[in-house]
Amino acid sequence: MAILAISRGTASGAEALAHMVATQLGYPYLNREQAVVAAAKQYRIPLEELTAAMERRPSFWGRALSPHVAFLPAMRATLCASIQQENLVYCGYAGHLLLPRIPLVVTVRAVAEREVRTHAAQKRKPLSHAQALAELDAEDRTRREWAHFLFGVDWQDPTLYDLVVNLSRVDLETAGAMVLRLAESPQYQPTPASRQALADFALFSRVTAILAMDFRTRDARLKVTVDKGVVTITGTTRWAEVAEAVPAVVQQVKGVTAVKSEITGGIPPPGLTWY
Repeated sequence: MAILAISRGTASGAEALAHMVATQLGYPYLNREQAVVAAAKQYRIPLEELTAAMERRPSFWGRALSPHVAFLPAMRATLCASIQQENLVYCGYAGHLLLPRIPLVVTVRAVAEREVRTHAAQKRKPLSHAQALAELDAEDRTRREWAHFLFGVDWQDPTLYDLVVNLSRVDLETAGAMVLRLAESPQYQPTPASRQALADFALFSRVTAILAMDFRTRDARLKVTVDKGVVTITGTTRWAEVAEAVPAVVQQVKGVTAVKSEITGGIPPPGLTWY
C-alpha cells in the first residue's frame, strides 16, 4: 500500500494517468480542486480566497499579511486526513510539497512536450495555437513563482520526485505500469517506523492548521514538532496572552497526548509566520 502524489502541469496528461492508477489499485482519487473545497469547508475559509492562495503567489505589497502561509496548513491537514488509510492517489501540483517525505509516499511528475500540451489545451477550449502556448507559459510561470514563494523550490526540479515520466514519449498504459511497479516495490511498503512518521505528520498538520486559524495564535511565529502524540511548541512572542493561549488551542486537537510549550518573551523577528 502507498500514497501516490502525482504532480500535474496543465494539459500534461497527469489526470488521466492518476485516474488510471487509482482505478487499477482500487484507491480513492482526490484532485486539487476537491482538496481545496474540503479544506475550505473544514476550516471555514472562503473558497475563493483559498483557491486564490493555492494558485498564485501574492503581490509584493500583499506579502506581509498574506493568507497564503496561514492557509497552507489547512490544505496539508486536509490531505493528511485523506491518507490515514495509507491508500490514496492525489493529483495536484502541490502534493509532493505538502506531504511528508517518507517511504509511504510516492511522488510522480508527469510531463509532456510543449507542442503536445498546446494541442491538448486547444482541445479543451477554442484557442489559437499562439493563445494556447501563451496561456500555458503564463500558468507555468505562475506555478513556479507560487512554489518558490511558499517552499523555496522550483516545482519542475526532477530531484523533488521519485519518478518523472514523459507522456509525450511513453504511452499511458506503460506509464501506469511504471507507477504501479514503483508503488508496489518493497521500498514503499508500510513499516512500523513509516506508519509512526505518517501519524506524527498528520498530527503536526492538524496542530499547525488550528494554530494558523485561531485568532489568538495565528500571528505568532512558532515551530511545532510532534513525537508519538507529544507536541512541542517553541517560538517567541511579545504577548503573554499568546503564550498562554497556545497550549489551550493545541489541546483541542484530536490525538494530542501532551503539550510542551517552550515559548519565550520578546519581539519576534520580522517576516511571515511559518509553521
